[in-house]
Amino acid sequence: MNLGIAVPLLLSISSAYFLLQDEDLTASSRYFTQKSKQTSALFPKLHDHESVLQRLSEIGKTEEQDLNRFRFEQIVTMIVLTIFSCFFLTIMGKPLFITFLFSLIVGFSGYFISDRALTKKIFKNRILLESEFPAIVEMLTLCMAAGETPMGAMSRISQRSSGLLSAEFAIVIQAVTAGIPFQLALDEMGRRIKSTHIRRFVDALITAMLRGAPLIEVLQSHARNAREAERNRVLSAAGKSEVSMMIPVVFLILPISILFALWPSLSNLNLFLA
Repeated sequence: MNLGIAVPLLLSISSAYFLLQDEDLTASSRYFTQKSKQTSALFPKLHDHESVLQRLSEIGKTEEQDLNRFRFEQIVTMIVLTIFSCFFLTIMGKPLFITFLFSLIVGFSGYFISDRALTKKIFKNRILLESEFPAIVEMLTLCMAAGETPMGAMSRISQRSSGLLSAEFAIVIQAVTAGIPFQLALDEMGRRIKSTHIRRFVDALITAMLRGAPLIEVLQSHARNAREAERNRVLSAAGKSEVSMMIPVVFLILPISILFALWPSLSNLNLFLA
């Protein structure tokens, strides 16, 4: 094997081994390669175990197996990027030191690429949840105004509608069915969803149920606030999109239009001077 490929490949495998010192990654290797539990228990945890697991729970991946799969994908991305960078740099005839250094940098960038992709997915998931929130709150208000209990209204919404927030309601209903108090299940949903509006709604709903306040008025107030917040978010996104749409107009379309307008005059002027 070419030395320019063998050395970075060896280093990428060794780096993957050191990353596998995490118990989570050991569980990942156990999941994919069926290693024994006695071997996996020997490895300590990485510091970001809980933070990554919390971030994955925002997109509905709450199992330890999901974390293991994410870790495994990070390692595979690192190794694949390292191998491809070695391959292309070797074909281009680059020196061994440059091939080694660049491949190492590209390989380790795969870790951050996977983390960045997860962050983007969480951000999109949060925006989708907040966009569904006003309609779900209004449906909840209508169900409770018709005489249903909060739990019954959530159960009906989770069965009749589709979406991320209705799926969260289904998780709450499952938790209550398993024996967890309704207020605690709601509070867990508010902690799981990293949204200020939803957290505020959950706190207000729990407080109203504990104090015996009229729930319909609380829900109607939050429905109005949610609609206003969604309207402001859409207007803000439209303003940013308007600015971004001006970039190709100013830097691409406008110069080409000016060039087409001035080119005949410049050509005639050059012919006149010649």
